[in-house]
Amino acid sequence: MSSYHLVTLGCPKNEVDSEKLVGQLGADGFAATDDPGSADLLVVNTCAFIGEARQESIDTILGLADQKAAGARLVVTGCMAERYGDELTDAMPEIDLVAGFGHGLLDDHGHDHGPAPTAGGLALAGATATATAVSIGRKPSLPTFDLLNLPRPRSTRPWAYVKVAEGCDRACGFCAIPSFRGPQRSRSIATILDEVEQLGADEIVLVAQDLAAFGRDQGVGERSIIPLVQAVAERVRRTRLLYLYPSDLTDGLIDAIIATGVPYFDLSLQHVSPPLVRRMRRWGNGDKFLARIDDIRRREPTAAFRSNFIVGYPGETEDDHDELLRFVEEAEVDWCGFFAYSPEDGTYAADLPDQVPEELVGERLAELRELQDAITARKRDELIGSEVEVLVDTPGVARSHREAPEIDGVISVPEDLPAGTFATLTVTGALGPDLEASR
Repeated sequence: MSSYHLVTLGCPKNEVDSEKLVGQLGADGFAATDDPGSADLLVVNTCAFIGEARQESIDTILGLADQKAAGARLVVTGCMAERYGDELTDAMPEIDLVAGFGHGLLDDHGHDHGPAPTAGGLALAGATATATAVSIGRKPSLPTFDLLNLPRPRSTRPWAYVKVAEGCDRACGFCAIPSFRGPQRSRSIATILDEVEQLGADEIVLVAQDLAAFGRDQGVGERSIIPLVQAVAERVRRTRLLYLYPSDLTDGLIDAIIATGVPYFDLSLQHVSPPLVRRMRRWGNGDKFLARIDDIRRREPTAAFRSNFIVGYPGETEDDHDELLRFVEEAEVDWCGFFAYSPEDGTYAADLPDQVPEELVGERLAELRELQDAITARKRDELIGSEVEVLVDTPGVARSHREAPEIDGVISVPEDLPAGTFATLTVTGALGPDLEASR
């Protein structure tokens, strides 16, 4: 039996894509191996969101190329393949195949061979292909090989991500995702629920580029995301939502999230200064965001919040930065990420004047992160002595509703609690983002 070694980089949405590839590769007769040097097929599912992610993808590709066995094939897929297919093939001869998700493979002469008979051509590439590129300039209106609705293996963890849509219809000034992931394509609720039941997980984390807009491309919008959340919550103990655009966080959606028993709100805010938010081509401002957060806390005092902010967007002034500092201090969200602005080819912001010097961006990032680290630590300290219901991910490691998998802190629990167990424990200690809890 042929073997494959798969490396996944980037966001949870990429993890879902990789799991679907795993299922298809298994069906095509490939077995997974942890040893890249013994694999017949090496696959890198890349991220291209910002410059640092692209560099990590390139380093990973080169690292696997150094370990590749004679006769093995190295395949690059994911966002970098979608966005830079031809460039990757020209710049990195170590790659045997660049295969963008959701598209038929094109040969060196640009001839479309139609739908690949295996996992996007990856298994076929592992056996027979030579260097081949995907043409990113002539994408079909609908993909010829669609990962979105492929089946997945049963989850090996007590939780699982479920991607409910692909693509995005927004035009944020800094983001290139719509240019290579395309417009939003929502799945049907029925196919999503089939996947939820097949995964067998105790916690389902719903993800998409623009989650709250689920169903809008089908003409339903909020009337679709709320029934979806409710239907998933009927099937699993925990339902969690990631990546909510703030203008779509309606009263009805807030109530639906609280009703799941997981009052966790991951709000995509990006900045709070009104002039800068407009320059980002987004909605909102700090006052509107604070009012919404306060309203949710009045409805559910145990609600947890996460957000992310871009630092150094073109034209960001000291006043803009100070306004963001004030917001962070006042909002006191549980978790917060800060990222340096990364110029992306083809985006509105790439050609804007008043680029912020890299050294100044670094200083602003350090100031914001220091402030947020203190807020997170204080909020974790406040939980000492309280009871929490946890889901054990692995023996000794668990999470309450306040912690999303992989991105937030964790709770250390007694080692004798098996994975998949729900338990009510008392928080006995805190160390930065992490907690300790016992019976």
